[in-house]
Amino acid sequence: MSLPEADEDLVLLHNPRCSKSRTAKALLEESGVTFVTRNYLDNPLNVHELRDLAKRLDSEPSTWVRKGESVFDRFSLNENSSVGDWIEAIVEEPILLERPILIAGLRAVVARPPENVLDLVFRAGLTR
Repeated sequence: MSLPEADEDLVLLHNPRCSKSRTAKALLEESGVTFVTRNYLDNPLNVHELRDLAKRLDSEPSTWVRKGESVFDRFSLNENSSVGDWIEAIVEEPILLERPILIAGLRAVVARPPENVLDLVFRAGLTR
């Protein structure tokens, strides 16, 4: 699955075991928009998709890595690490990807708080 190109094509990067991710998914369902759920642990993003995601989020991968995960320490990442180092860590351990993330065309948002998904849906003009 590739990342969406059109604003009306929504993809929720989702972990069903995460309460914030479940809440974001419920908010999208309640809003009536059509979206695809991608469980990124079962269907991880590749290097190309993660680089693309960084552009859509308009932020460095270091800001959307879960530094509290037990596997994070294996990578010795810090403020001097390259974008490639951060991305390779996520590729190797997808659990490091912050969740949930909603992608709408060429834009994306980390849904922390989960209500951030609605902000992106409104900006994309996808409400009922």
